[in-house]
Amino acid sequence: MLHRFLKSAVLVATGVLFSGTVQAAPVNGTGLVTPEVIFGSGNTNGSFTGVNTGDVELGLRGKVRFNSSSLPENTFNYDGDRTYTFSPASSNAPSNYSAFNFEWSINVNASGSSSYFLDDLTYLLEIDLIPTSGTSFLSFDPVNQLYVDNALGDNSTGNGGGTVAAGPIDYASGIATQNVAQNSWNMGFFTPDWIDPQAEGLYTINLSAALNGNIIASTSIDIQYGVTPVPVPAALPLLAGGIAALGFIGWRRRKQQV
Repeated sequence: MLHRFLKSAVLVATGVLFSGTVQAAPVNGTGLVTPEVIFGSGNTNGSFTGVNTGDVELGLRGKVRFNSSSLPENTFNYDGDRTYTFSPASSNAPSNYSAFNFEWSINVNASGSSSYFLDDLTYLLEIDLIPTSGTSFLSFDPVNQLYVDNALGDNSTGNGGGTVAAGPIDYASGIATQNVAQNSWNMGFFTPDWIDPQAEGLYTINLSAALNGNIIASTSIDIQYGVTPVPVPAALPLLAGGIAALGFIGWRRRKQQV
């Protein structure tokens, strides 16, 4: 099932540097996030790279979105450190989508002993859209937006049981009362026309959480897609040195079914 969404995004610039101490190992020593994978249905837990610092747990992973039959599957090809590897030859993805999704999980009260809710913290998700030897990040907060179709829940939410808000008012209420947010996104959701979401090479994705402006947790993964790096487009240097500003408006898509 294809994902659809509406976005209004202005790429002012890329090249934001990721800072803080990065955890690159299976989250919780098991690769399992707390409480479960709560988005969609049929999505298994496990193979997440991440960190659990006090009450804040962050997880990232890559997963096959389009296999040879153009179907999603719970295949992660995780090396147990930080790298997820996928083959172009094993995929039949539409031209405007990447063969893989990257999936993220945020739990700000993983131990159940804090009083944090999602909107008590700020977050930075950095997506390396161009798989060259360098990094050129699209950077934004994936939670604190007017509306995003994130799956929201708490430590009792079961597999696939996350709630997707109906609109901005419900979403604001959700992040003010829930402690878990997750989503599964494709590179094709973010790439402008001049970037190929199926380009081969190494993609880096970073996620951090901050309290009162201080980073308290961070993690990072690499997704190796094929083996051939691509040259940096001539337009890219014109974008360097600033921040990517995003305005998420009316995000709507059907949830991934496995």
